[in-house]
Amino acid sequence: MTETEGRQRNGGGIDSKLDATLVFETTDDVKVVNTFDQMGLKEDLLRGIYAYNFEKPSAIQQRAIFPIISGRDVIAQAQSGTGKTATFSISTLQNIDTSTRETQALVLSPTRELATQIQSVVLALGDYMNVQCHACIGGTSVGEDIKKLDYGQHIVSGTPGRVFDMIRRRHLRTRQIKMLVLDEADEMLSKGFREQIYDVYRYLPPGCQVVLLSATLPYDVLEMTTKFMTDPVRVLVKRDELTLEGIKQFFVAVEREEWKFDTLCDLYDTLTITQAVIFCNTRRKVGLALDALPMLQDGCSPDFFRSTG
Repeated sequence: MTETEGRQRNGGGIDSKLDATLVFETTDDVKVVNTFDQMGLKEDLLRGIYAYNFEKPSAIQQRAIFPIISGRDVIAQAQSGTGKTATFSISTLQNIDTSTRETQALVLSPTRELATQIQSVVLALGDYMNVQCHACIGGTSVGEDIKKLDYGQHIVSGTPGRVFDMIRRRHLRTRQIKMLVLDEADEMLSKGFREQIYDVYRYLPPGCQVVLLSATLPYDVLEMTTKFMTDPVRVLVKRDELTLEGIKQFFVAVEREEWKFDTLCDLYDTLTITQAVIFCNTRRKVGLALDALPMLQDGCSPDFFRSTG
């Protein structure tokens, strides 16, 4: 089923012009719910949603929240900035029981920064629910993680490595987990994280609901989901809708890792670039780039490079 969006406005920062142009290819039984009030959400959660300045659900929220809170496995795809984080945060908050201080939902992300951001959104939306949400990420105190997890957290947002370590040490108790969310699923199911995801998944109760969200979902990732998802609802943006109008994308196929930096410098010698952010997948690469990049001599900020690791 293919349907075209109507124009929307959302006080939570959704780009209404972008939202209006999205075309979704969805599972036939996907229900479009036009308001938060029609979703059957808890009263305290609705208060948190409106306090967060959301007025009307975005296109992805209209389609994905209801099947998630209904207990279905869901694969949801939409462009960045269309409300994916709030989609699974609202759904997760609806499905947990705050009277039981046990971890009931696990959200895995590829970076520490994203895991922390998700924790902030969950806590803000669940402000009236007395929800406990902990960011379980590398580079932080293991002792603090143990303390928080032993106290009891309804939702854990984390990176795969630290989360698996806490599960293995038996501080992150999995027996009550009923929902696993993979944010940026294309990254999470890439070769770098795939084994860690499977390690975590093996510790979860049978029948645990799985929700995948991403801006891009290559065919091989979708094919892989058959191993751990059951008849998932699909809410997918048509492939030609994924790039914003006016943005061109290019890539340079570099055969060897050590050639990447020289290639980047060649690009800067050739092109006129006034502002840019360059993402590296490790802190080590950021450090090497900062040491070597000649542009730093012209006042380039250290924030020019940002690590996704």
